[in-house]
Amino acid sequence: MYAGFFQLTQTPFSLTPDTSFYLSLPQHEAALAVLRTALNSGEGFIKVTGEVGTGKTLLCRLLLTQAPADWQLAYIPDPTLTPLELRWALAQELGLKFSANIDAPQLLQLLQRQLILLAGQQKRVVLVIDEAQALPDATLETLRLLTNLETEQQKLLQVVLFGQPELDQRLAANSLRQLRQRITFSHQLEGMTSWQVKHYIAHRLKVAGCERPVFSEAALSLLHFYSKGIPRLINILAHKCLMLAYGEGQHSVTWRHMRYAAADTESVAHFWHRVPLLGSVILWLGAVRSRL
Repeated sequence: MYAGFFQLTQTPFSLTPDTSFYLSLPQHEAALAVLRTALNSGEGFIKVTGEVGTGKTLLCRLLLTQAPADWQLAYIPDPTLTPLELRWALAQELGLKFSANIDAPQLLQLLQRQLILLAGQQKRVVLVIDEAQALPDATLETLRLLTNLETEQQKLLQVVLFGQPELDQRLAANSLRQLRQRITFSHQLEGMTSWQVKHYIAHRLKVAGCERPVFSEAALSLLHFYSKGIPRLINILAHKCLMLAYGEGQHSVTWRHMRYAAADTESVAHFWHRVPLLGSVILWLGAVRSRL
């Protein structure tokens, strides 16, 4: 809608995690450093947690795209799996072909043979699970048992869990204490500072083709306040602000645009009294512009 108006080659604030827009912030680089260190040292379980929208899925994709050649990666984006479904998913990710009527013990045997084969090829097998807070308890226990598979020198399977803070709460349960003790490296993602938000906005606009300042200082300050430094909320608010500015024919985003955007966003609208919904405002502005 507004790309041509702001001379953009692509949408800068999409909610889809896009590694081409990645900005090397300290909190994300620290998480990647923990992951690389833990995986290279052969640890069984590694955990990365963070609030909704803090960039866990983007980090997950970076880990997958930047993996060394000797890593054999298996990625499970939907963790709501039974123990058997988890084994099936892992087997398919590792390239195993088998009959549909294979039973659970046979599947486990095939998995173990494949893991031993990959270890013999000097491959490090890493299972990456996103939204891990949704894993059923029985499936978490199956994961723990799978990491028991090892040679005298190394683990045959390493697991990286990306999850919301609820994952920590679940792992605190006494029934999962064995798994909790296996997690030797963990990292918690934090939101951005005010300065980082400004840098983030400028970076994404530049990647999208616009190097001039678009957001006023007041708008950026409000953006940090309303979003609490959470990337997903930043993207939502920034996108809505560009829509509003475009609707008014303005090439700059002001504090007023940010307040309208915040009022239309459920996660932040409680900060101040509601105003007319952004959709109605945009339609009204579009109608006004069409008459000019």
